Amino acid sequence: MSRTHPWLPGPNDAPTRSPRRRSFEAAIAILDADGEAALTFRALAARLSTGAGAIYWHVADKNDLLAAAADDIVAQVMAKIPAEAEPRAAIRAMALNVFEAVDAHPWVGAQFFRDPSRPAALRILEGVGRQLHALGVPEAAQFDTATALASYILGVAGQNAANARQARESGRTDRSAFLGEIADRWAALDPEQHPFVRRMAAQLRDHDDRAQFLAGVDLILAGAASLIG
Repeated sequence: MSRTHPWLPGPNDAPTRSPRRRSFEAAIAILDADGEAALTFRALAARLSTGAGAIYWHVADKNDLLAAAADDIVAQVMAKIPAEAEPRAAIRAMALNVFEAVDAHPWVGAQFFRDPSRPAALRILEGVGRQLHALGVPEAAQFDTATALASYILGVAGQNAANARQARESGRTDRSAFLGEIADRWAALDPEQHPFVRRMAAQLRDHDDRAQFLAGVDLILAGAASLIG
């Protein structure tokens, strides 16, 4: 028997926080605090003061729970895009919102690449694709352009979260110091083997992650605009 996704509101769900919604919020809290490894049905049941059997009623397994949690985060991101935004602005806002969401919830980044058919990745691809269509990108070029944009958005957002996690795990919570160490290593590279990387060391040290991320989005959009007749 088919049913709606267990973690998304169904037609009969009340707008208040249902038991299902409370379970969902508890799962996200565990993931945000301690990461994916900490999310077990035992831990979730303890947080909710309920039995694990009640959770299995709504979700098949941990992978299903993770996918649904990531989808909820992305759904919130997509809901923030103003309906009246013009296509290019909508894509930039969507991209930056995803970047911010993955920065705030690092575990989300890993979910995008586990299965591209999961709802979270599909939401982003659909959102990007609709805006490219509205922008006037030719139908024949929409697939390549949409997948390039979605891959860039998800990949860079995920890598940024991974870098932040690596810095925290190594005890280096000061971003400037962390980037400074890498920049120093770049600057010390062999000038014959790595001339470009050496030149970029100063930019790495002082760059703004979000500005650099949006610059990449703009480059792809500029390419898309060149396809419009």
